[in-house]
Amino acid sequence: MRLRFLLRPGWLATVLGVLVFAGACFWILSPWQFGRNSEREQQNAAITRALDSDPVALSSLHGDPQSNAWRAVTVRGHYLPGEEVLARLRSVDGDPAYEVLTPFRPDGGAPLLINRGYVKQENGKPPAYPAAPGGAVTVTARVHPDETGERSGQTMRADGRTQVYAVNSGTVGKTTGVALRSGSYTLTEDQPGVLGVIPLPQRDSGPFLSYALQWIAFGAMALCGLGYFTWRELKPGGALSPERRAQRAQDGQRGRPHGRKAVAAAIAEEERAEELSSR
Repeated sequence: MRLRFLLRPGWLATVLGVLVFAGACFWILSPWQFGRNSEREQQNAAITRALDSDPVALSSLHGDPQSNAWRAVTVRGHYLPGEEVLARLRSVDGDPAYEVLTPFRPDGGAPLLINRGYVKQENGKPPAYPAAPGGAVTVTARVHPDETGERSGQTMRADGRTQVYAVNSGTVGKTTGVALRSGSYTLTEDQPGVLGVIPLPQRDSGPFLSYALQWIAFGAMALCGLGYFTWRELKPGGALSPERRAQRAQDGQRGRPHGRKAVAAAIAEEERAEELSSR
C-alpha cells in the first residue's frame, strides 16, 4: 500500500521530468561543453605550433587548410584588385568592421584569397582605404580554412562594392569568376597591402570544462533529490501517505490550515506559552 504513491500521475510526471532533465545533462549538455572545450584546446595547440614555427613557402605546404590552420606561409605574386570583395558583419574590439578580401595570383599555382585585414565602419558604410599594391610582391600570411554556415554562400552589392557574409574561397571565386585555392590567407604585420591586422584569438581554455562539470552536477543533484523524496515518501507519515492525506482532509473539514500552521496561529501559541510560564 505504501508504494501506491509511485503510480500517482503527479509523481509519475515528476519522475519523468527529472529523468529527462538528468538525461539531457549527461548525454547532451555536458558532452556539448566537453566538445567545445576539446575544440578550444585543439585551436590553442594549433596556434601555439604556428607561432613557434617559421614561415614556409606555400608551395612546400602539404595538406588542406584545416590541417595547416594558422601556419605562416610566404608566396610571391601579384594582387588582383579588380576582383576585391568585402566580408561584412565583422567586429574588431567591439566595433563593426569589414574585412578586405583580394584574390592573389602567385607566380605558380592556383590563385588564392588574401585577407588584407579589417577596416572599421564609418557611418555604417565601408571607409576609403589604400588599394592593394601593383606589381610583384612577396607576402607572408596565415592559413585559414573556409568559413561555413547558413549564409556562407550569400553575396550582395552595397555601397558600390561586392560583399559576402563569410570568408569563403568558393563563394568569392564564384562571385569574381576566379578559381581560387581552398581556404584564405590572412596577412601578418608589415606586409604589402596589409590594412588592420586581424588579431589572433585568445588562447585561454575558456569556461567550457567547468560548464560541462556543472551540467553533470546538476543531473546528479536532480537524481539525488528524486531519490531523497522517494525515500521520504516510503517512510511512515510521508506527504503522500494515506495517513497524511486523511489528516489533511480532517483539518480541512475542521477549518484548520493545511500543512504547517499559519504564522498568526504560531505567534498566538508562543504568546500563550510565555504567559503560562510567567505565572
